[in-house]
Amino acid sequence: MTSTHPSVSLRSLCEPLWNKKVPQRLTERTEAHGGIRAAEKWRYKKSPISFTFLQTGGYRSMKKIVVAVTGSSGSIYAKVLFDKLADLRAQWDAVGVVLSDNARINWELEIGPMDLGAYPFDFYEKNDFYAPFASGSAQYDTMLVCPCSMGTLARIATGLSNDLATRAADVILKERRRLILVPRDTPLSLIHINNMKTVTEAGGIICPASPSFYSRPKTLEDVAATVVDRVLDLAGFSLKSYRWGEK
Repeated sequence: MTSTHPSVSLRSLCEPLWNKKVPQRLTERTEAHGGIRAAEKWRYKKSPISFTFLQTGGYRSMKKIVVAVTGSSGSIYAKVLFDKLADLRAQWDAVGVVLSDNARINWELEIGPMDLGAYPFDFYEKNDFYAPFASGSAQYDTMLVCPCSMGTLARIATGLSNDLATRAADVILKERRRLILVPRDTPLSLIHINNMKTVTEAGGIICPASPSFYSRPKTLEDVAATVVDRVLDLAGFSLKSYRWGEK
């Protein structure tokens, strides 16, 4: 059946809902990891959700992301993730980061001094339960645990919320939002496998840190990026990456 209603754009429907529109023109670099071309951005002060209006027309909600870095070896995955999220700044509203004690130790051991001030994220202490993403009301829609230790996996699988990272994961699962765990450990015991099964059945995604090589990566960062790009794909970001069968 053909509708007799005149065509109405989503923008014309949304704009009257907020009376204080703050226009700000954004021209994003597109050559670095899939930035958005010449996007127009409006923020509505009275709305908990902000939108990006693309020149092609239409709105999409901006992301609010939690990143937990835990004590498994593989700090390079976390660093590459940080770098790529910084490059994708046009696609998120907030990135909240929490690091475990062992994550900090491993970062220093594997990479060197940690310069958190280089990233445009909000960093929280591991036991800061006043962090917004400790509650579902804050509407953080995606959580990435990269890398994810087997201990963290076990606590998430059993609902043991004894720190901010595990509490945030519990919130994401109970709110039916997107939880992506990036374990690196190998080999796996049956306990590990069963914990992965439990998280998967609860709605989480297990994305092992298993690099691919058909893109012929040339550096350690390139190797790590083959995993991180898949994680960002799963999180719903638009990014430039090697795609099988595409030139």
